Amino acid sequence: MCLDFFRLSYISPATGIYCRGWMYIESTLDATNELLAAIISIQRHTLIFRPHLFRNTIKRYVFYYLPLLFGVIYRVAFYMGTIVFYPCDNSDWDFTSNMCGDTTCYLTKNPALAMFDWIVNTALLAIVIMLANIVLIIKVIRQRLRQQRAISWSKQRRMTIQLISISSLYLLIWIPSIIFGLIQQISPTDEIDEIQTDYVEDLTYFICLLIPWIGIGMLPDFKKWMLKQFRRLRKPPNAIGTTIVRTEAH
Repeated sequence: MCLDFFRLSYISPATGIYCRGWMYIESTLDATNELLAAIISIQRHTLIFRPHLFRNTIKRYVFYYLPLLFGVIYRVAFYMGTIVFYPCDNSDWDFTSNMCGDTTCYLTKNPALAMFDWIVNTALLAIVIMLANIVLIIKVIRQRLRQQRAISWSKQRRMTIQLISISSLYLLIWIPSIIFGLIQQISPTDEIDEIQTDYVEDLTYFICLLIPWIGIGMLPDFKKWMLKQFRRLRKPPNAIGTTIVRTEAH
């Protein structure tokens, strides 16, 4: 949808239904990604320090699968009510701006609901992701020291880099969006709205692009495997089975 807008420089089809669908998909996917990341960041504590909890089938469903299912259902239902079914008319959409002006009706017509969405559904989750990952690093190191076990700094370094990378990525991406969104709720201006629509909102795409590489890059022996694949590609073709016939003219 974004690429189609950049190709045409206008929204096509220019209808409220299309804009509702675009905003619903965009908001639901971005918000679900952040909520699941927060839930997984908390669950990781249990997976490391109390793994026996998930050996019981009922507890595994209650403490592992249900929170993840809730993270998906809550976002789908919340934005279904605030975007798809919220009263809105075509005059609220800007068919000459990316994402139809990124003006979902509840953000402009219901300040209390908009503030709840920005603070509870967005800002709080970014803080949870950061704190959960940092606290996990501290807990792992403290447990090793308490048990007087030698700390494998190579493994701890790998985990630390991964968790800090994930936390930093979510903070760097979401904090600007949160700040500009709150400013728009408190004191809206056309200049701030233009910056938010043209630049800040596009930052969320970096999460989808970079998170897989952060995870893959921290896998043990991944670099060795990649180098092996590159060497295999650069290896000259096998000449076995080929014959070279030389003829001499007399």
